[in-house]
Order: sequence, then structure tokens, then C-alpha cells
Amino acid sequence: MRSISLCMIVKNEEEVLAGCLESVRDLVDEIIIVDTGSTDRTKEIAEQYTSRIFDFKWIDDFSAARNYSFSKATGEYVMWLDADDVLLPKDQEAFRTLWSNLTDEIDVVSMYYHTSLDAEGRPLYLYRRNRIVKRSKNFRWHGAVHEYLEFGGNIVASEIAVTHRKSEKTHTISDRNLRIYESFVASGRELTPRDMFYYANELKDHGKFELAKSYYMEFLQSEKGWVEDNIRACQYLADCCKAEGDIEGYRMHLFRSFRYDRPRPEFCCLIGDLLTEDRNYDAAAYWYEQALDYEGKELSGFSVPAYTTWYPYLQLTLCYSRIGQLAQAKSAHEKAVSYNPNHPSILHNTAFFEKLSH
Repeated sequence: MRSISLCMIVKNEEEVLAGCLESVRDLVDEIIIVDTGSTDRTKEIAEQYTSRIFDFKWIDDFSAARNYSFSKATGEYVMWLDADDVLLPKDQEAFRTLWSNLTDEIDVVSMYYHTSLDAEGRPLYLYRRNRIVKRSKNFRWHGAVHEYLEFGGNIVASEIAVTHRKSEKTHTISDRNLRIYESFVASGRELTPRDMFYYANELKDHGKFELAKSYYMEFLQSEKGWVEDNIRACQYLADCCKAEGDIEGYRMHLFRSFRYDRPRPEFCCLIGDLLTEDRNYDAAAYWYEQALDYEGKELSGFSVPAYTTWYPYLQLTLCYSRIGQLAQAKSAHEKAVSYNPNHPSILHNTAFFEKLSH
């Protein structure tokens, strides 16, 4: 049977590494750990799962470290994870099923990435990442920060999800990536459009909204970005404006996203929210209905499931009730309940309709 190597780069991951490796130890044939300078028990923990541990001098380049880890693999296929990622039991089973049925002509396997979960274990934010590649294809990582893996050939889009498990230290925003980008700028290094986008993200996350906006705009004006990053740049421009109290700028950048694709559900809901705040309930209902056009469909790029399920139904309940269409309001509420029955606002509406029926 074909073999698979798990390749990871780590640094000071004693809090989460065991959980990651425990979730995949029985799924892979080889575990390769590349340590980029840990000063805690990371390597000691790794030794409980593998003897293939290597040191790599950190040079402010994630791709260099990941490519080094791939170079140590001996399996026919290579899988990568971060130390704060896990495969939950249902995804471990799905992995076994996929692996037993995988044919040799497959070059790449993509998996969902659940970056956060709600209290009931449902994903709040998800997208796909290429997690397994055929080693003989020699696919390489690119980009010093927010690196990406080149891919091609025959690709399987699996239903397996990798779940990101936040540790205590990830509750605070690291300035590591920001410092790397700032060093690029200080040295006169030319930023690629991708660099501009991710540098802007770091600036936004650190509250440097004006500078972030300038890099987002430069990125969009380059017209060389991936469409999904173009759309997210519009969202993040809007977020920067909102943080600064510029509601008109916020509105403008929400609509700017329509240049790149049909209206995405998150933008429809956010526009609906603006109209709801203005008590323009008829118009708001239109936009929430547009969001629901994606209900049950897989979105390309990044997805917030709430915006295609319970949230627009919750807001439609409000809009329809305010314009006196109680039958439509109750129908929307029942759909909201089917998705998220324990949400406080939905529970409030349940009580309202129960009282109304008596």
C-alpha cells in the first residue's frame, strides 16, 4: 500500500503538539518534525512520536522551512499540518476511507480547514487547503510569509476537515509576520501583490488602519491578485473604515466586492444589516434573501456558514415582522431554528411566536 509522510515545522509548540500528533499518528507512515528554534519542551514531546526530528535555522522564510521539511520525506505522498491543527475522530475515519480508496493517478488531495468552531462544534469559518501531494511531483512552497504550496495535476476535493485548535498563546496577535514585512519594506525589497495583501492584513490586525488601507488599495489596483483575495481585500477595507467610524467608506467597499464576482453572502448580510439599522426593512430583506441563494452550496474560497444559514433567516424574521408580514416572519424563524435553535436571539423569537399563538 502507498506510504505517506507527515511534514511539520514547529517552534515552541509544547502546548499543542501532542494533540496534533496523537490525532494523526495512526494515519501516517512517517512523521517529520523540523524545529526552527524551540526553547520549550517541543522537541521532547516530538520524540515521543518520531525519531525524525531536524533543526532548521530560522531565516524569516516559512517556505524555506517547509521545503526543507518536504525534502526529508520518504513516503510516496506528503501531508502537512501546523502544530495547532488536529483531525477529529470523524475526520480520522474519513481519512482512512479516502486513503484506502486513493488511486495512484491522484496528485493532490484538498481538505477543508475549520479555523474556528462554535460551542456545538460547527465550523464558524472554513476554506479548502491542499493538504496531501504526491512527492514525485516535487511541488514547492513559495512566499516568505503566508506561504502557499504550488499544485497541479489530478486533484481530489475530499470531505475531510482539519480543525485549528487555538492555544492560549494564539489569543494574542503575534507581531512576527508584521516585523518580517516591515523589514522587507525597510530594505527596499519590492512587495509582490500577494505580499501587499498579507502585509495589509497584518497592519489591520495591529490597528494600523490607514496604512493597511493604502496597501489594500495598491494590491487591488495592481489587478494581479487572486479573485478570492480581491474580495477579501474589499471586506477588510470595509472593516478598516468601520473601525475608524467611516460608515460611507464601509458601505462603498462592501459594494466594491461586486466588481470581482456575484454578491457573496457575507456582503449581502452586511449590506442588509446597514439597511436594517436605517429601518429600511423591505430593502434589507432583499439582501438577506440574496445571501440565501447560496444556501446548501459550497462556496469557492472562504466561507462563513452563518451567512448562508441561520443569520439571514434570523434577520428576515425581524424584517418581515417589522413590515407586518408575520406569516413570512414565522417561516423564516422556523428555518433559523432548524440551523441554530439555541442562539439567544432565536430563542427570544421562539418565545415571541409562542406568546403570539396564545
